[in-house]
Amino acid sequence: MPVHSIRYRFRQPFRAPASAAFAWCVDFRPSDAALLPHWESRSVEWISDDALILTDTSARRGKSTRIRRLVRIDPSEMSWTNTHLDGPRRHSQFWYRVVRDGPNHSHLEFEGLELVTAARALTPKQITTLAASHRTEDAGMWRREFAPVLEADAKRSRSRRAPRTKGRTARR
Repeated sequence: MPVHSIRYRFRQPFRAPASAAFAWCVDFRPSDAALLPHWESRSVEWISDDALILTDTSARRGKSTRIRRLVRIDPSEMSWTNTHLDGPRRHSQFWYRVVRDGPNHSHLEFEGLELVTAARALTPKQITTLAASHRTEDAGMWRREFAPVLEADAKRSRSRRAPRTKGRTARR
């Protein structure tokens, strides 16, 4: 079966300082599973100061799936990579970087490099359609699910100096 590379990108603005947004994004915890309704559980195994294995279990369409991901964090660039070790997106890689836009604003730059196995070769138009679909889905998840929690946590931290309540990164 042919394997196809699906590339897509998006940007997600945050009403939060870049340092707070980055810290929130790479604060991986088992409780992250609560941020998305189809996630059942998450385990976090730190390998070194800048590398960890995430093991996520999700349920979609009545089927439970376990996915392991290698995450590498680069604090100097406020970036991280997420490489799927198994599951439906095996060997796919996702790149994230938080960029400062001002004292209290930033944005996420995302690039997906997804490998998709198909029963037969896909046409360039089918690949373009898949890329657009993945971009819409992932950008929507960041806009609806992650950005509001990140911004609320950053605002709470700025106003009360309270600790953040959750940390998270995209499903990819």
